[in-house]
Amino acid sequence: MSTEGLENTRIPSVMEDPSTLAVAKMYAEAFVGAAQTVGVDSVLEEFASFMDDVLAKNDEFTALFCSSVGNRGDKLTLIERIVAPYGTELFTNFLRVLAKKDRLDLLPLILRESRLCHEIKQGKRRVQVASAEEMSNEQIERVRQQLSNKLPFDPIIESSVDPSLVGGIVIRVGDTVYDSSVKARMKQLSERMRQRSLNEIQSGRDRFSHPAGD
Repeated sequence: MSTEGLENTRIPSVMEDPSTLAVAKMYAEAFVGAAQTVGVDSVLEEFASFMDDVLAKNDEFTALFCSSVGNRGDKLTLIERIVAPYGTELFTNFLRVLAKKDRLDLLPLILRESRLCHEIKQGKRRVQVASAEEMSNEQIERVRQQLSNKLPFDPIIESSVDPSLVGGIVIRVGDTVYDSSVKARMKQLSERMRQRSLNEIQSGRDRFSHPAGD
């Protein structure tokens, strides 16, 4: 599946509120930076385990712990009772800071941004690839290799299926989209035909306005 002839367009907005995302990125970068001394992979695994094994499985605890209107003291007490005895000092301190700043509600977004930050530091970035039909592992790897030759980083492919594409693929890198789908090519063809018709009409008007010999 070739990535030649891709149409480059811009996505005008982000999925999350920009101010919230900016705050999450700030904490994520600080967290990843602090984790360099002890091993980012292990600390991220601890972070993910806390999200999956503690928060995701205890709705009442999560509602209290991650509420933006809860009592700070109660949240700090929960951290000392539930996290401190088992967690690393770095992760426990990180939760303490978030509790004091009333930012525990950003934990899912901070985890995502921490992973992205770590990947970028490793020279990697996530790339979303949508296709009309599910791609095989071989096709995904072929696209990854093609993109690796074109992009200044090692792409991590996240594939999805979008039947509305009819054929071809759509690749998203950050807020930029490269569209080689049949729908995009038909749109390009329609636009070229429209422009050609407008040019022909304008040319006819010019000849009518300035007949030969005037």
